Amino acid sequence: MAEMTTTPIVALDVASADDALRIVASLGARCRFYKIGSELFTAAGPSVVGRVRDTGADVFLDLKLHDIPNTVRGAVRAAASLGVRLLTVHAIGGRAMLEAAAEAAGEQVGILTVTVLTSFDDAALAEATGRQGVRVADEVARLASLADGARVHGVVCAGSEAAMVRERFHGRLAVLVPGIRLAGGVAHDQRRVVTPGEAAGAGARYIVVGRAVTAAPDPGRAMDAVAAELEAVRV
Repeated sequence: MAEMTTTPIVALDVASADDALRIVASLGARCRFYKIGSELFTAAGPSVVGRVRDTGADVFLDLKLHDIPNTVRGAVRAAASLGVRLLTVHAIGGRAMLEAAAEAAGEQVGILTVTVLTSFDDAALAEATGRQGVRVADEVARLASLADGARVHGVVCAGSEAAMVRERFHGRLAVLVPGIRLAGGVAHDQRRVVTPGEAAGAGARYIVVGRAVTAAPDPGRAMDAVAAELEAVRV
């Protein structure tokens, strides 16, 4: 399989545009791709996307859209007009919704479908779905199959399922792995976490790093550690 580079994305999980831009400024050239999620987007509005892009960085808009197909189609078009590179939708929304998202995205935006959140383990998934005996890995595979059929750009899954997705779908789906922690780091509210090197080795096209960098005593040094791990791995 061809060599692949893993792109690190830093999560701007903060409550204001000013806080977000301070992180962007502190990392400078070390990071040129940022995630804007529900907290920041709700607090600061669409303009924060433009402010981050004005620094020369790309934006991953992590809104996890889940609605009827026509509503999602319109939301994706709106996101495309903001110039975002990646956008998430929930795979559980079904094939028609995923196809609507992919159609609206065109070549401008990479649609990533969220499979099973990294805060879930088998027990939490069974409780949420009411399906006793359901396994996270099986549910990720099922939802990734929907994504593949809808011809979206890729999927979001934990590092523990990344290799399975890449192999089962022969690399057609780009894999984004959130919940990244540096070795010895605290897992916080995540249950299925991996290091940058582990995610890259499993075939992640993108990784999202949050508090491991942004809450570090020296964010720049932490980002350098992420980059060093990724540089050491080629899959």
